Amino acid sequence: MLYLCSRNNSRDGGIGRHEGLKIPWPVMAVRVRVPLAALSIILLLLASCGSKSGYFKLEGRFLHLNQGQFYVYSPDGVIPGIDTINVSGGRFAYEIPCREFGTLMLVFPNFSEQPIFAEPGASVTIKGDASHLKEMTVEGTDANDDMNSFRKVIVNSTPGNMEENIENFIRENSESPVCPYILRNYLIAGSKPNIPKAVEMINLMPKDAVSGTLRVALEKISSTSVGRTLPKFSAKDIKGNTINNSSIAKDKKTVIYVWSSWNYQSQDVQRQLGRNKNKLNLIGINIDGSKEEMQKVMKRDSVTWTTICDEQMFNSPLVRNLGLYSIPGNIVIGNNGRIIGRNMKAKELVKLF
Repeated sequence: MLYLCSRNNSRDGGIGRHEGLKIPWPVMAVRVRVPLAALSIILLLLASCGSKSGYFKLEGRFLHLNQGQFYVYSPDGVIPGIDTINVSGGRFAYEIPCREFGTLMLVFPNFSEQPIFAEPGASVTIKGDASHLKEMTVEGTDANDDMNSFRKVIVNSTPGNMEENIENFIRENSESPVCPYILRNYLIAGSKPNIPKAVEMINLMPKDAVSGTLRVALEKISSTSVGRTLPKFSAKDIKGNTINNSSIAKDKKTVIYVWSSWNYQSQDVQRQLGRNKNKLNLIGINIDGSKEEMQKVMKRDSVTWTTICDEQMFNSPLVRNLGLYSIPGNIVIGNNGRIIGRNMKAKELVKLF
């Protein structure tokens, strides 16, 4: 029997499966000589069944995790909405169409996240222990190797030298495509982003679409920094009401915050805010790709205040306009209409009110 490789590109359940297709090969009485060059081409074609141009494949194995499910989403549009990856026997495989370099975020059962850098025709493997997720490795491409190196840097950093170590890594690896992700998530998305330093770091990176997008994000973040007034915005909430600058209360503080059904920290912030809902004007922006899961969380946590969900996730025009590129994220507006806080943690918000 000759076994040819067949690919099933269905994304049912978030799983890409590969199966052997059995093709009977008749036994011939005549011996056929195959030239060495032709044989090499045949073997190359058969080997290529493990990778396909225009697709990205992710597979791996976790110890101490027999059955389970991961969420996966993309902050830069590699996939639309939220997908799932099923784990069986500790193993999983996932394959998607992929036309350009981008980021996938794996959300584990404990709500921690891991970036995976996808690129056309590439295949990567995750190895790890479910009880020690910080020690996992992602192998198969230079970008994911760079991220492995960076994760070692932050694991070995102390709070006092974390920012310095991150900055040094970006300087030493400025050509790496993972640097925009690192800059955005570790130096920009905090409560006190250092805009001049971020611009300095971007200028070290290749001038391409990714760094260009990051520059736009910096401009939006700068326009919503502490002390500024909120930019003009308009959106429909889930009840069809128009929410805009006029929705900002004059007699109490307003918190515009980002949350999702798959991010525990953002739900914790929402619950903390809900305990003070009589003192605050709350505007929640949900970034789920579907309203179905959002509504389950809202019912569970008795969320009755203004909620916006356009099902575009981080591509939402409102999210981009307000520079809310991280989850959880928030903007706090004081009684005078000026921004008094940004991306504050739940404990910080409680002290503020």
